[in-house]
Amino acid sequence: MKKIALVFGTRPEAIKMAPVAHILKNSKIFKTQIILTAQHRELLDQVMTLFNLDSDYDLNIMQEGQSLTEITIRVLKGLDKIWEKDRPDIVLVHGDTTTTFSASLSAFYKKIPIAHVEAGLRTYNKYQPYPEEINRHLTGVLADLHFAPTKTAKENLIRENIPKNKIIVTGNTVIDSLLYVYNNLGDYKPDFIPSLNGRMILLTSHRRENWGEPMKNIALALKEILHKFKDIYLIFPMHPNPLIKEQFMPLLGSEERVFIIPPVDYKTMVYLISKSYLILTDSGGIQEEAPSLGKPVLVLREVTERPEAVKAGTVKLVGTDKEKIIKEVSNLINNEELYKKMASAINPYGDGKASLRIFESLKYYFGLSNSFPEEYEGEKY
Repeated sequence: MKKIALVFGTRPEAIKMAPVAHILKNSKIFKTQIILTAQHRELLDQVMTLFNLDSDYDLNIMQEGQSLTEITIRVLKGLDKIWEKDRPDIVLVHGDTTTTFSASLSAFYKKIPIAHVEAGLRTYNKYQPYPEEINRHLTGVLADLHFAPTKTAKENLIRENIPKNKIIVTGNTVIDSLLYVYNNLGDYKPDFIPSLNGRMILLTSHRRENWGEPMKNIALALKEILHKFKDIYLIFPMHPNPLIKEQFMPLLGSEERVFIIPPVDYKTMVYLISKSYLILTDSGGIQEEAPSLGKPVLVLREVTERPEAVKAGTVKLVGTDKEKIIKEVSNLINNEELYKKMASAINPYGDGKASLRIFESLKYYFGLSNSFPEEYEGEKY
């Protein structure tokens, strides 16, 4: 029986790997092990609990104020010990974190094949986003199988001379997770949600490239929007990094219709997305998730590695210029036709079957199936 190791360490990775872990663990074909690096600790544990997953190994590397170099070293050392005593037949990594690249490098050093989930996302700007863009490129060079979420991602990989027969368009596994959680929300409502009449803006902002003046501009723009539109209120699950708190709290902390809360678990985040009027974010995953629930997204970045939703019209890049943010938010609030157009755009990222396609691809890779998996079509807009 072939042994598959899934390595991840952050909340976004766990959310997107959870449906893959379940389908592999429930199969009688593969022996599946989950290895956590715990690059993030508390947020990662919340997702493991939500999806009822247990780890086989936990490196528990997280330290306060950890640098990218320290993360890389601790992942390499920790995985090296695991591979020595419990070598898998293939390692699955996800996306673009430092865990992703470090785990891929570790597997490469042991000549263990690597499969990259959510492969092929690109901005072709090495510092936008940082360090994720280069983590993607380096993982792509090391990987033997590339599970691309979209045709655009596949085309990126082909241009980089990755053989076509090593790339499978699967859709994004985050849609599998999102639909599972959303369809099981029932009457769930977190206690902190205010009983207000009005429209909710959901904000997420934590990107390294936005630290400093860009975040100040975001906060100033939202402050003006709240003064301009009296039926708007803001919910901001704020990243625990003190640098982020220093930017936002002085400008938004005392605003009457601003609710700054600690980071929320994934179930609560799905609830917030579903109840929001629109979303402002510099995060990646929400650009994929929100369109499935009909929520317009304004991206607080200059570039995105997820251009499909921009083409589809459900996501728009607005950057961190104060006046541009105010203008674009005001347009959506004032123009019902524009809002409906964004809200009703087709989500190009998946149909909830990405993890099944990955499972079928692994069967084909190991010679357990004669059929090359049917790829996700998507991007029909």
